[in-house]
Amino acid sequence: MSQTFRHPDILKIAQREGKVTVEALADHFGVTLQTIRRDLTELAEANKLERVHGGAILPSGTTNIEYEERRNLNQPAKLAIAQACAAQIPEGCSIFMNIGTSTEAVARELLRHRDLMVVTNNMNIASILVENPECEIIVTGGALRRSDSGLVGKITTDTIRQFKFDVAVIGCSALDQDGDLLDFDIQEVGVSQSIIHQSRKCFLVADGSKFARTAPARIASMRDLTTVFTDQAFSPGLAKRCAEWGTGVVVAC
Repeated sequence: MSQTFRHPDILKIAQREGKVTVEALADHFGVTLQTIRRDLTELAEANKLERVHGGAILPSGTTNIEYEERRNLNQPAKLAIAQACAAQIPEGCSIFMNIGTSTEAVARELLRHRDLMVVTNNMNIASILVENPECEIIVTGGALRRSDSGLVGKITTDTIRQFKFDVAVIGCSALDQDGDLLDFDIQEVGVSQSIIHQSRKCFLVADGSKFARTAPARIASMRDLTTVFTDQAFSPGLAKRCAEWGTGVVVAC
């Protein structure tokens, strides 16, 4: 396979997995390690990937991946995470669910839950849960962000402050090894901080690719969460911090 044909496939794998490794790509394409290193260097020079030791990750910085592309990334992992999270949400409770493809996956797993009240600033989640007749849905209002059908801004945060939720289910754009949740949109950060403050329990749903990315705005620390649902074990250092903070970590298979 020529370089011209490999590059789009490498990008598709990176978008699906969040990162690529030289050895795995060499095996996949049946070429040498040096050939793959050259491919990754060229993709990095074109600002399509960012080189790291042993491979490459999606570019980091101040711009998020398009929402439709994010929805297609790591779908098996998101499904496993969503199922694990939904299993710990009792029937007969109030929930806030924010913007994100992982929180949307959780919403699909709640379609058979009964006696729920879900408040959301995610129009997609409202559309998903309308199929559950046992679920009361409240949409916060706010400024519509057309890229992902999310609602943000002062109206959104003012609405959130009128509630005390039993459970919040939130996502984020990136995680770092200090245990900080990161995002790109400062307005969404303010919404997420309000959600955490107004919730008795707060669940984060985030697949392992979030550790391969970064974003400029800090939401909170994992110390502020009840449980993190992910698909990859944390590094020993971060796992130790979570244990010290009393933050649960569920690794979904």
